[in-house]
Amino acid sequence: MKLISWNVNGIRSVHKKGALVPFLEKMKPDIVCFQETKAEEHQSEVDLPDYEEYWNSSKGRKGYAGTAIFSKPKPLSLIFGFPEEILEKYKLNDGYGDPNEEGRVISAEFEDFWVVNVYTPNAKPDLSRLPLRHKLWDPAFLAFLKHLEKGKPVIFCGDLNVAHTPDDLANPNANEGEHGFTKEEREGIDTLIAAGFVDAFRLFTKGGGHYTWWTHFANARARNVGWRIDYFFVSKSLVPRVRSVKIYPDVMGSDHCPVSLELDF
Repeated sequence: MKLISWNVNGIRSVHKKGALVPFLEKMKPDIVCFQETKAEEHQSEVDLPDYEEYWNSSKGRKGYAGTAIFSKPKPLSLIFGFPEEILEKYKLNDGYGDPNEEGRVISAEFEDFWVVNVYTPNAKPDLSRLPLRHKLWDPAFLAFLKHLEKGKPVIFCGDLNVAHTPDDLANPNANEGEHGFTKEEREGIDTLIAAGFVDAFRLFTKGGGHYTWWTHFANARARNVGWRIDYFFVSKSLVPRVRSVKIYPDVMGSDHCPVSLELDF
């Protein structure tokens, strides 16, 4: 079983660049999780007849955020956003709006596991959305994962908008306290790990130099001055089944690159 996660920064844009379909045809994943689709399903011109498409698009701001799962196996069930009991406990609305209305989470249940595709809210350069993320979103997301895990193991992936450790970005000292590398954002990942979820990439690859996002400025991608902010996490019970996790920095089309996870299923 092969899964791909990719923040495409606009699925129409990456498709028009000719970057999307050839990569998927080459990789032949069973399940693909896209973040930042910036589109509704009817706006997408991507034609992948082997896949069923499931979209959670932003309801208020059009052309913003959004997630989608393309899958060969048919899901047993789907959840769009957070369920009502999570929303009642964590009042997610802030000055920017309700992130649950921004199409940031879509979850698909399969026979052996759940796949949760997430595009975590960015804390913003002025950290104005950090309180929402740290106090509300991260706890709500973890509560949701633990709720799903009561039924079966969970794989979650996507753009978490944080570099977890100094090894996960090229210039940790210069970025200490900046959005994407604050103590609060990194604590969110610590809490996920403490709850038993495993950063699957780090099962195989240690150290720095492995990034999934690069700024457009200063030729950063060519110089590999980047950040690892796109992840696959798995429930601890799935660790023995994880065969590989790979990052594809040479796949262009977005400011993020794809990440793959292979499992023995």
